[in-house]
Amino acid sequence: MDLMLILRNLAIILVAAKLCGLLARKLKAPQVVGEIIAGLIIGPSLLNLVVKDDFISGMAEIGVILLMFSAGLGTDLKELVKTGPVALLIALSGVAVPLVGGMLVYMGFGFGTPDTRLYEGIFMGTVLAATSVSITVQALKEMGHLKGKVGTTILSAAILDDIIGIILLTVVIGFKSPDVSPVDVCIKTILFFVLAIVLGFALYFLFKWISKHWPHSRRIPIFGLVLCFAAAYCSEEFFGIADITGAYVAGIILCNINDAGYIERKMDISSYMIFGPIFFASIGLQTSFDNFNMQILWFSIALVAVALVTKIIGCGGMAKICKFNMTDSLKIGVGMMNRGEVALIVAQKGLDAGLMDAKFFTAVIILIIVSSILTPILLKVLYAKWPDKKDSVIENERKLAQEGVGATYNISDNDFEHDEK
Repeated sequence: MDLMLILRNLAIILVAAKLCGLLARKLKAPQVVGEIIAGLIIGPSLLNLVVKDDFISGMAEIGVILLMFSAGLGTDLKELVKTGPVALLIALSGVAVPLVGGMLVYMGFGFGTPDTRLYEGIFMGTVLAATSVSITVQALKEMGHLKGKVGTTILSAAILDDIIGIILLTVVIGFKSPDVSPVDVCIKTILFFVLAIVLGFALYFLFKWISKHWPHSRRIPIFGLVLCFAAAYCSEEFFGIADITGAYVAGIILCNINDAGYIERKMDISSYMIFGPIFFASIGLQTSFDNFNMQILWFSIALVAVALVTKIIGCGGMAKICKFNMTDSLKIGVGMMNRGEVALIVAQKGLDAGLMDAKFFTAVIILIIVSSILTPILLKVLYAKWPDKKDSVIENERKLAQEGVGATYNISDNDFEHDEK
């Protein structure tokens, strides 16, 4: 691996992401929108300055893991438990409606052979079923609405949506490959959450004890980061659950200890400076328009439209049935329409299993980019027009806390002087 090339690519990505992020903020759009566009500009689509390689992919994956860990740390656990059953219903509806929509679009364009068209259409619907929580989380976090009822519901439903989507993917591949058993996937998923609850309680009390005896010491965020990476690794390696789900669960385990906010701030430093921008820029870096023709263009437009509308109908409609008001239901529907890393994983698995032709991968990338840009913009518009009073209180508290961040870090640095030389 060429170290000089790595350093060059990192410098280009970070400066482009920061400049485009600042420009997006000036234009009243979330910063993540600018970072995604930065990836488009410097990637193969335009300037071709940076090509996404294994190193960039690894850094991007760490970025989304840290983002989900921070989201878990900042979660209101009581609100999460309260919204759990509703979130499950929203997630189920948010999988079913796009699944049907994607299948109909694929079959409507007449792709595939009569023998394979239905099956391949079901797989395309499976790609649309996935929701990417990371970009929505970052946008809500920037606006100060992550900890409200709507934000927590979106976060919970998106996590459940990904789990359901992964199970669905395994079931679909199971029909193609006898090596994968859908029953095994269900068992592993249940086992993962049972172990997460049992071990989670033990780890919670351990970290609570550490936090009590060594408050604001650097060992706490270091051990927290170890837990994050270990949970992300174990969830995917041993249980077949997405690594971001494991990272989020790790954050949930620690969200109620006294130093949860301190850990979150330390994680945000690394995420904000390097890993986050690389992750969001990497979405744009993956886009290439080689071998693109008019049929794929029209299919991509139809796929994007159906993907966005079906999430709003499925998730927003179920939220309305669950007695959310109309504006909150719309916020939930829009917050759930984003696609990202899970859709890429599903599409890649389909390519490997022979369920999807490579020419459709560009359509999936376009969907991810369009939804990644539109979701935070529309959320900002919705919250600006219909602000949530409870979220406004939380935002004020967040701003007050931020005013004291410098003092907190000064105290932490003083603590570091006598901590574990």
